[in-house]
Amino acid sequence: MISNQESLNFSPFMALYDIVVPKDNMLRKINDLVDFTFILEELKTKYCFENGRNAISPIRMFKYLLLKSIYDLSDVDVVERSKYDMSFKYFLDMSPEDSVIDPSSLTKFRKLRLKDVGLLDMLIGKTVEIALEKEIIKSKTIIVDATHTKARYNQKTPKEFLQEKSKNVRKAVYQVDDSMKEKFPPKTTSNEVNDELDYCRQVITVIETKPQIAEIPAVKEKLNVLKEVVEDYAEQLSFSNDPDARVGHKTADSSFFGFKTHLAMSDERIITAAVVTTGEKSDGKYLKDLIEKSKKAGMNIDRIIGDTAYSEKDNIQYAKKE
Repeated sequence: MISNQESLNFSPFMALYDIVVPKDNMLRKINDLVDFTFILEELKTKYCFENGRNAISPIRMFKYLLLKSIYDLSDVDVVERSKYDMSFKYFLDMSPEDSVIDPSSLTKFRKLRLKDVGLLDMLIGKTVEIALEKEIIKSKTIIVDATHTKARYNQKTPKEFLQEKSKNVRKAVYQVDDSMKEKFPPKTTSNEVNDELDYCRQVITVIETKPQIAEIPAVKEKLNVLKEVVEDYAEQLSFSNDPDARVGHKTADSSFFGFKTHLAMSDERIITAAVVTTGEKSDGKYLKDLIEKSKKAGMNIDRIIGDTAYSEKDNIQYAKKE
């Protein structure tokens, strides 16, 4: 259950933040700039307002995810850091003496509460709203284009992704104890993702048998990220979870496996709309969607700039009409 009302913080220690979190701190700037109450509106269908146990504020949980993304931390480590990092606590609207959440709550939030939420449109819309309010966007021109996004889930990418995370862990370990090179298992030579997954598990086991290394923060953070990726493998890296990726063509003789992100942006290079499609889709078919989404976000448009991919008859007629 969540309340419609924001709780007021009456901690006698709040003044500490003015001493230890400077005005130019990035997280303080974000907090001062953005009113995160829009998260409540977007997630209201995921909670009950009348009964049940009090839930952790969705705003705080969403901010945890922002911290996780900004600093490339696992659920465990972003929560751990929020115990002692005062800039984190300030950003999370916590009192200095407040206890932190259990990491499992964050895992549940990102897997269940955000399911089916249009996060991309929501965040782009909020960005445009703030940019208009601060008069960063002054133009009425929209630039449209599409960019190719290589699928994270094709036959090789999961293996490469796991290799990257295990490499980050090993490098952190070598900076502490170079002799550990002899203790890690031999790298897999197969192209099977499951073999790479087994290798990652072996790397984790080896490091955890050396607590004097595993507990060093620089190692522990990378290790926890690898563990989280391995644990989330079925959801995040399985090929079966990405059934919609298609082969698209950049030119007549070059192709890629993945998606297209169709973008609209203002003259000031603020993204105003995005549509993600499979790789073979034509750019021009999504002009109207991009314009309508940009308008919904608050843009006033009188000119569109795009290449010849957008010059089909329907788009020209739509542009003239609008």
